[in-house]
Amino acid sequence: MSPTLTWRAGEFLKHGVPHRILSGSIHYFRIHPDLWEDRLQRVAATGFNTIDTYVAWNFHERDEGAPDFTGPRDLARFVSMAGDLGLDVIVRPSPYICAEWTNGGLPSWLTARTRAPRSSDPVYQDAVARWLDVLLPRLVPLQAAHGGPVVAVQLENEYGSYGDDAAHLAWLRQALLDRGVTELLYTADGPTEVMLDAGTVEGTLAAATFGSRASEAAAKLSARRPGEPFLCAEFWNGWFDHWGENHHVRSPASAAGTLREIIDLGGSVSVYMAHGGTNFGLWAGSNHDGRRIQPTVTSYDSDAPIGEDGRVSEKFRLYREILAPATGRTVAALPALPPVGARHASASAPVTPGADLLSLVTRAPAVRAAGPLSFEELGIDAGLVTYRSSITLPSHDVHLTVRGLHDVAYAFLDGHPLGTLERDDAEPAVLTLPGLGRVAELTLVVEALGRVNYGPLLGEHKGILGGVQVDRRLVHSWDHHLAPLDRWDDLDGLPRAVIDVDAPADGWLALPGDGDRYVWLNGTLLGRLCARGPQRRLYAPAPLWRDGANEIAVLDLTHPATYVEVHPDPDFGPSEEYVESLPTGIEVSDG
Repeated sequence: MSPTLTWRAGEFLKHGVPHRILSGSIHYFRIHPDLWEDRLQRVAATGFNTIDTYVAWNFHERDEGAPDFTGPRDLARFVSMAGDLGLDVIVRPSPYICAEWTNGGLPSWLTARTRAPRSSDPVYQDAVARWLDVLLPRLVPLQAAHGGPVVAVQLENEYGSYGDDAAHLAWLRQALLDRGVTELLYTADGPTEVMLDAGTVEGTLAAATFGSRASEAAAKLSARRPGEPFLCAEFWNGWFDHWGENHHVRSPASAAGTLREIIDLGGSVSVYMAHGGTNFGLWAGSNHDGRRIQPTVTSYDSDAPIGEDGRVSEKFRLYREILAPATGRTVAALPALPPVGARHASASAPVTPGADLLSLVTRAPAVRAAGPLSFEELGIDAGLVTYRSSITLPSHDVHLTVRGLHDVAYAFLDGHPLGTLERDDAEPAVLTLPGLGRVAELTLVVEALGRVNYGPLLGEHKGILGGVQVDRRLVHSWDHHLAPLDRWDDLDGLPRAVIDVDAPADGWLALPGDGDRYVWLNGTLLGRLCARGPQRRLYAPAPLWRDGANEIAVLDLTHPATYVEVHPDPDFGPSEEYVESLPTGIEVSDG
């Protein structure tokens, strides 16, 4: 069975006719399913003829052996919906996606038992094979050869910036072919010699990922792969944010300039992101700067032409002027934008205090162990684990040292706040304990920030990975209480507020004050807010609201919130221009 997309003399052909891929990246797992069609219509209205989406393995198989493809995980429905709108689809399946998604899309139960993900390690490959046996029967019938919209499938993701196991890439390619993938296969890597040497596969189209200097990338690919069409598999027209940094923006003129350069070079492109969406719940990933973790914020707006809540920007208007003629259309002939969704007017409500933090996070039965256990050893993926033990304190001050802390510990002594410890891979986390001259109860509420999604620390574990010491003495006999926040069915006791609305609409929730907290709307965990910013409001899409009273529940980790606000507009905090300052294709993270 021949693939729908082929190439000849540096040009893509679709069913033998010259064709240009103009794709917009959009992730079904970052959008409420009731809004999938709206967001896809907006992508089509931008002038794209294709969408591409990752498949996040850990989103579908949180628990080993229990894959889920229903509701917000109904991948086939999303792909079919795009096809019904006349869009081709490029699928970027697991195992690894990066995407600023926790653990790069790999399930934590898998990385708990292999130290060599993305390699020929039998433990890893056996799990991948079982996953592909479940995933691909849902995608293969949706290929264009079978009448569906899928015209291309990506092999792995930017492997050249991670490893050099060529045998694993060859194995993965064959695994896709053996399970019925017949459409175009391609790899995507930064356009440098090092990355292309390790990430490309003979006989498979090589594409590049970058944010600028398109002509340099095209020349590099052409020199190494003469005759292949120029495909920018990710054009970074914006960027994501970490807590504690500024919000990244890219000017419309800059982004449109590079997009036009790609088009003028005769290239095909996928704009990353066309619509970013939201890292709802605990799905946001992290990067690592060599010493400290850099957690990604809840928003994945990415300064895209279609905003997190669907609003379009100047980039949208400029892109239409570039993309329409590239497919032989006029701007007027492009699909129309769907109507703008309703937005809530500004309002506020007081937060009624609930139980204290320690009472809330220790409701689950204790797991006893001699030493502190990691999240993996406890079978928990994300959220909080509370570590509790009795310690004997002398009459003089001593030091509390936590080795291998991943990532933040809120310390209490006899139930009273003592301070906050933060991960530092150069030095252990240390606090001073007062000289009480008696036995005291030490409690450490450990918060796992997003799992690293890019680079050599992919798959690292969470919790307390070393020991806890009082001066030189190790602390033993620990009780562990698990609080997987996105799996909490019982929100009783949490501080809460009630917002009355006439009808469901989009809104942005804020909880002013200097605190780190998690926020639920009508039982759905929206995500995390951090006092460091930059993001100050959480997107609360219309399908999560209901007529009349709406409950907002809050888990405060530091300072308690006193009131909640709903706004019609986002607040991403102070911004700075995204600049691709490193050599072409080399970035902190690829998306």
